[in-house]
Amino acid sequence: MKNLKKRLKQGETLHGCWLNLGSAVTAEIVGRAGFDWVLIDLEHGAGEEKDVMSQLQALEHSNTAALVRVESAAGQRIHRVLDMGAEGIMCPHINNGREAAMVAKGLHYPPAGTRGVAKMVRATGFGQHFAEYYASATENILGIVQIETAQALDHLDEIAAVPNIDVLFIGPADLSMDLGIFGQFDHPRFKDALRATVNAAQKAGKATGILFFNPDDYTTYHQLGIRFIGCGADATFVADGSRAMAARMQAMRSTHNAGKP
Repeated sequence: MKNLKKRLKQGETLHGCWLNLGSAVTAEIVGRAGFDWVLIDLEHGAGEEKDVMSQLQALEHSNTAALVRVESAAGQRIHRVLDMGAEGIMCPHINNGREAAMVAKGLHYPPAGTRGVAKMVRATGFGQHFAEYYASATENILGIVQIETAQALDHLDEIAAVPNIDVLFIGPADLSMDLGIFGQFDHPRFKDALRATVNAAQKAGKATGILFFNPDDYTTYHQLGIRFIGCGADATFVADGSRAMAARMQAMRSTHNAGKP
């Protein structure tokens, strides 16, 4: 475990990005880049549950913590990726405290939660370190819920108050869509939603997170009090790099061909 939960409680700003290609190779490359965390995306990513294990293995010897976004708050989805060794879970579209509590319960063994007990899994060293894992799981496993709807904005305080929910993570695309202002991140309603989420999280001693794709937005969000910051994804890095190289080579070809009949 790489102490994300402890570092957030100490007030650190933690940087990360998405892994949505389902590739162990890109997971290893990005894991060596210097991020504090990466998030394997099972909601919208190209990979499936069977691809998570190899990505977690690729990240194991990096300094980057491996989180997984599951498709829903269903316990079996959460339990399975935790058993594989995920250090935290993100759950999308959480609308109220009851739904947040379902996520929190799925993260932990009884009596704190409802996670099933299995010793022979990767998270426990296939049985070699179960006692240590069990003793430290509550203080190490990060619980992240996404604020993506107008309904969630009406229940921010109760969501933030749920024990073992550590980060209220704003999904800008979905939230702006639900507010009827898709992509208008400078709109007053969107800014009000950001401030309300940060305020609710801070009152409860929790962190706020967000994902964006333009690094120039960093200062704006950091000044609002957002400390769990994601920017970019492995697919974006590949797409941007390949397009930039192709454009550069096309420009060079045009230069070398200039003046030829």
